[in-house]
Amino acid sequence: MGQGELAGFAQRALVSGVAQLRPEDAMFDAMLRGWRAQQAARGLRVETVESRERLVRRFLESTNEYPWNWSPAHLEEWVLSLRAESHLAPSTIRSYQVDLRLFNEYLTDPRYGWGTVCEQSFGEGVFPVAICHEWNTIAHLSDYEGRPEARAFSRKELQAFFDYADDQVERAVASRRKGVLSAYRDATVFKVIYAWGLRRTEACKLDVVDFAANPAAPEFGGYGMLHVRYGKAKRGQPPRRRSVASVMGWAVESLADYVENIRPRFEPAEHPALFLTERAGRLKPSEVNARFAAYREALGLPSSLTPHSLRHSYITHLTEDGVDRRFIQVQAGHECDSSTAIYTHVSDDFMNAALRRALAPALSSAKHKEHI
Repeated sequence: MGQGELAGFAQRALVSGVAQLRPEDAMFDAMLRGWRAQQAARGLRVETVESRERLVRRFLESTNEYPWNWSPAHLEEWVLSLRAESHLAPSTIRSYQVDLRLFNEYLTDPRYGWGTVCEQSFGEGVFPVAICHEWNTIAHLSDYEGRPEARAFSRKELQAFFDYADDQVERAVASRRKGVLSAYRDATVFKVIYAWGLRRTEACKLDVVDFAANPAAPEFGGYGMLHVRYGKAKRGQPPRRRSVASVMGWAVESLADYVENIRPRFEPAEHPALFLTERAGRLKPSEVNARFAAYREALGLPSSLTPHSLRHSYITHLTEDGVDRRFIQVQAGHECDSSTAIYTHVSDDFMNAALRRALAPALSSAKHKEHI
């Protein structure tokens, strides 16, 4: 494909043969048309494209400058104003920076020709330049951008938590007291939230029929794929659906045992919910919170751990295990990789091990030279 055939190419977006009363506005509108075409060619949703355009227009109004006059200082001033005038989370500001970076990179990519047409229209040396770099974007200013009150479990903490949940079942059985079914259910809830990377509300709204076989993983039987029907929705939109492939065999075994041997004892009748109360109603997120807090306090774990920490742990541990980043992004239901990055905070042990692997070739070469 030649340069002129690229979706978003400058000369294709510009309206030729027409004298513009406001050439700057016309150029900006053409840039947005070209960017829209470039994103459409990549198969992006209309809602995503429109949301990004609104942000670009908002940035333009804030700076009172056109894109060919933008500089890194404009971005830095805008971010500072956002922090001073609103209570936006770092993750939200980071997503704004990502969208602006995408638009800026489109304009500065020589394949699309915007630098050339800007110089032809507004004078030599007037063209878009990169405004986002590692020193003025949140992505490189902190190791962990998620809320500190919802950090990931370490593997040791997670194992202790699951062991304690299982112990509550055994203790209830041994003492022959009520609550055996609830204790087993709660242990399973926590394992499912972690092993499929769910939010607590998503887990509570699961039905038994939401699990199905996955031809790519026949060893998991009827639990190879989970269809999440009530994912986190954008404001004003219905819940977002996603499919999550099962990847942890031990969790599949635990879930299957619960569904086949424990859930029927709740006497669910026709109730479709996967997790039921002793009165055969659907388990509520508040009940998950209460049981989680009780286990956390009994173990003496920090209050920074919450049920959402299990979802953080899923993403973090898969990352540490070398699972493909794009796969993790789809599993978690994130539109952008930047959202997945917010949840990722690999452990010091993982970083040390990665460092040793990176240094191994150089150390091996040095030792080899010593022996020569």
